[in-house]
Amino acid sequence: MGSHSNPLPTPVTSAGADGLAALLARPGKAVVALDFDGTLAEIVPDPEQARAHPGAVPALVALAPHVASVAVITGRPADVAVRYGGFAGVPGLEHLVVLGHYGAERWDAVSSAVHAPPPHPGVAAARAELPGLLERFDAWQGTWTEDKGRAVAVHTRRAADPQGAFDALRAPLADLADRHGLLLEPGRLVLELRPPGMDKGVALAEYVRETGAETVVYGGDDLGDLPAFATVDTLRTKGHPGLLLCSGTGEVPELAEKADLVLPGPAALIDFLASVAARL
Repeated sequence: MGSHSNPLPTPVTSAGADGLAALLARPGKAVVALDFDGTLAEIVPDPEQARAHPGAVPALVALAPHVASVAVITGRPADVAVRYGGFAGVPGLEHLVVLGHYGAERWDAVSSAVHAPPPHPGVAAARAELPGLLERFDAWQGTWTEDKGRAVAVHTRRAADPQGAFDALRAPLADLADRHGLLLEPGRLVLELRPPGMDKGVALAEYVRETGAETVVYGGDDLGDLPAFATVDTLRTKGHPGLLLCSGTGEVPELAEKADLVLPGPAALIDFLASVAARL
């Protein structure tokens, strides 16, 4: 954990510097929203083995009492993120909110209940077609399909040629998604088919409105976090200070180049949050 004596890293943009200054000056008016995989948890070959970094819960516990709200916004089902994060029943995180499936699901620590609309019918149809589609491609060997309930994802991380498999499957999976009224969301060696109308940007915008927050901090690591970055940029044009954190140095250049502060992975991002909490 960072101590008070450690200097905080300096945002590379003036907008980010303003966002950090606003967070430190008026933490009670700030929402801190964070992605889960790659941000609070290290990326691992098997997504079912992902767990929050050991420092994540202590850092959030240190931060939560000082800010308006802490939210985790993830593509995973809300209950899975809660379980893998170890977020349930933690003293200090009584008001944590987890927005799962890009905001389609919501878990509140207060009630420990998940609220969700009925699933999109296209997901079941696409899931049924996937095995047959994948078997037509040599590259599919070693790919792994993750059933997320409201979405389905094909991971190529374990394939012999992970990037080659990703590239070969991208167009056919986009076509499959299109036929069933779904969107194809590419990520770090993962291709996810999910319903339209919900992304991390929409989820973040709605949550900021609900909380009435003035300052917004968002941390993520992948292409799916770009809509949330865009939401923070839009809020900044309306006079809301914002701070954009990228976890990971070069893995997703599209995200890193839009960030105010690039931190080399979950351990560094969590240490930054702990250092901020120590100053509040």
